[in-house]
Amino acid sequence: MVNTAIVILAGTESQSDTARMVNGLEAAKEFVENDEDDLELIFDGAGTQWVEELEDEAHDYHDLYTSVQDEAAVCDYCAGSFGVDDTVEDQGLVRIDENEGHPSIRSLVNDDYEIITF
Repeated sequence: MVNTAIVILAGTESQSDTARMVNGLEAAKEFVENDEDDLELIFDGAGTQWVEELEDEAHDYHDLYTSVQDEAAVCDYCAGSFGVDDTVEDQGLVRIDENEGHPSIRSLVNDDYEIITF
């Protein structure tokens, strides 16, 4: 069993940001497909903007996103800062606010999670 936290930090502004998001979701999918693994998929910082973009069924990576969406959570503070509160609520995504409104990376490390950022 592998404990992994994938944190999507890349925004939506450039092709390289899109590539980082796609690589993060592809990695997440690999862990989701292995029943023995435990995955935390976290959209944080500018990465929270992706939840709104990927909700669009016409988006090129919508299907990839929906394949891992059940594992997804969003930084509570950053969802507000980047204006995606309504989308996060509409999608029913978990909001993480363990560390002054943000995810606690320390808690994940303490729980023996490998942290991978994209």
